[in-house]
Amino acid sequence: MANPPMIRSFLQVAATEEVAQPLRVVQMEGLAVLKIIKHCKENAPALVTGQLLGLDVGSVLEVTNCFPFPVREEDEEIEADGANYQLEMMRCLREVNVDNNTVGWYQSTLYGSFQTVELIETFMNYQENIKRCVCIIYDPARSNQGVLALKAMKLTDSFMELYRNNNFTGEKLREKNLSWVDIFEEIPIKVSNSALISAFMTELEADTPVTQCDYDRLQLSTKPQMERNVEFLIDCMDDLSMEQQKFQFYYRNLSRQQAQQQAWLQKRRAENNARKAAGDEPLPEEDPSNPIFKPVPEPSRLESFLVTNQISNYCNQINGVAGQSFSRLYLMKALQES
Repeated sequence: MANPPMIRSFLQVAATEEVAQPLRVVQMEGLAVLKIIKHCKENAPALVTGQLLGLDVGSVLEVTNCFPFPVREEDEEIEADGANYQLEMMRCLREVNVDNNTVGWYQSTLYGSFQTVELIETFMNYQENIKRCVCIIYDPARSNQGVLALKAMKLTDSFMELYRNNNFTGEKLREKNLSWVDIFEEIPIKVSNSALISAFMTELEADTPVTQCDYDRLQLSTKPQMERNVEFLIDCMDDLSMEQQKFQFYYRNLSRQQAQQQAWLQKRRAENNARKAAGDEPLPEEDPSNPIFKPVPEPSRLESFLVTNQISNYCNQINGVAGQSFSRLYLMKALQES
């Protein structure tokens, strides 16, 4: 006789429910990658954005398709028209049996300048409706150097918790052990194609495949890239200096307030001593209505963290461009000597 099926309560099911796995890799279809590259390059140097579609499978976020957002004029109703466009586009894709689940968005950038408050706010808006999402960043300027400048970014959980509370004071950051490197997390990207597409590309491949990308890697002139990166780096250093001036002004005000509080307390204590000698009740030593006891608001450290992220990004790009330039120069020197 077969054993009766075991009946579990709701609490037992909830207790045994598997915890969501952390996101390990973003798997992109070759079609989605080509669409992103085409959209960003056609509109360069203007910055564009679009929607990512796919599936969330365990620790892998699959990006199977995408579509661009239209570029509108400033005087048009961007938000309302953009939302209607997204809904209509996803409805059309669903009718032709294409994945229409939103898994994030993509956007173009210029030499890696994407660490902004607007990007964080967009992430938070997506997180309200989507369990996990990523932002695909594509840099057409860096891709002209012969590399695929494509990266997947997401916000860390610890940073999102602080951002929801809007508390970026030094004490809270030290408590959470959060620094500027803990804002964004880069997820590895894996480009995947079906077996049929891979076989078709193999048939199209020539006997001696030499593409334009191969020639771009041999360009000796890197002056434009170096100049732009250094210019952006100088601008970021100026922004960081302005942020530091805000904190210096805050600490000066805090020191001035503390000095005023100490002077007021000494005066009040002397007055209380005189009242005690006269047999009167002492006055309270704390007066919340006094302006000198109102706390000085501490400026947020979010902007300085983002600027520091940008500085680190530009330094890494300058290092990479300089390293590649030296490799090419040594290669050409060896060829000329031979």
